[in-house]
Order: sequence, then structure tokens, then C-alpha cells
Amino acid sequence: MSLIPKKGTVYVVDDDEAVRDSLQWMLEGKDYRVRCFDSAESFLNRYDPREVACLIIDIRMSGMTGLELQSRLIETHSPLPLAFITGHGDVPMAVDTMKKGAMDFIQKPFHEEQLVPLVERMLEQAKGSFAEHQNSVARDALMARLTLRESQVLERIVAGRLNKQIADDLGISIKTVEAHRANIMEKLNANTVADLLKVALGPNAVKA
Repeated sequence: MSLIPKKGTVYVVDDDEAVRDSLQWMLEGKDYRVRCFDSAESFLNRYDPREVACLIIDIRMSGMTGLELQSRLIETHSPLPLAFITGHGDVPMAVDTMKKGAMDFIQKPFHEEQLVPLVERMLEQAKGSFAEHQNSVARDALMARLTLRESQVLERIVAGRLNKQIADDLGISIKTVEAHRANIMEKLNANTVADLLKVALGPNAVKA
């Protein structure tokens, strides 16, 4: 058994057992962790969105197709980079999948010199996109702690409104605004207004 740490996880979804075996043998030989599925449905049942990984899917499968699986992942805002396995007649279809975010497509028969660099690119992208995704999930969890009124106050703080202006906007006293501000700072784990803006604005926060 190799003592070298695994480079990352590659999900393979294809209803052809020979293709799955070939990809698994090729990629495990390069020290990737490979998890194979015979259908899109079985993949979705077992997929762990917390794992840094990439996905290789066959375009044409019985049941849910690769295209339908891509659409499902897009709907859930999955950060999972993916590429398609295609036959010659599927190339125009594969090009369309790239317009929807697929990183590439591999034509059958595929070769190691084509496949391995693609997997490396996808996993490199995954590291960044998964970190962003985790930050977004953590931010959403913090924001969910706010009450409706606190959210209204925060919205106005972000807009640059002063306490007196916020009080006038919401028909409450300045002291009540100050109390809400203190609660917001505590709930969002913010020590300064700059910290508060970073959480409230997320990726849209202006970087110094």
C-alpha cells in the first residue's frame, strides 16, 4: 500500500462497468482516491458535498443522464468540478455542457495523458471553490441567527446609515438601535465594523 497521501477524490459515474474499472485502475495508479457509481441516482445518494473532489460522468446513461445530473448539481449550487465522458457523436452535446460549467470532456477511448492533467486541474479548482463554499455555508449559518429586526438594522448599517437614521427608518429609539447593534456584533462574532461588513457582504466585501 502506498504511504503517499491521496491526492484527492475522483467520483466516476458510468453505467458501463468496464469503463468504471478502467478509470479506477488508471487513476488509483496515480494515487487518487476513486469512488465509482453505476448511476447518477446512486451517486447522489452517496455524494458528500463536504469532500474536496471532482466528478467524471458519462453523458449517456440509463435512468438519469449525465446532463440531468449536471443540472441537478447546478440547482443545488454544488462547487463540484466535473467533466464528461463522451462518444464521438456526443461532442456537440459535450460542448454545450461546458457552457453550463463543465471543465472539459473526454472522448472514448480516453488516454492517461489526457485524463490525468484534467483531473489535476479539476481538483486544483475544487480546493478553491470548496473553501469558498464552506465559507458561504458558515456565513449563512451566522446570518440565520439574526432576528428579523436585527437583519433590518444590519442592512442599514451596511448601507452606511447612522444610528439616528436607522432609528428614524424603523421607528425605534436610538438606544434600541444600539442594543440591536451590540446583539448583531455578538451573534456574527464581529469585534469591529470591518469584521461585521466582511460577514454581511461575504464575497462582495471590499478587500483592503
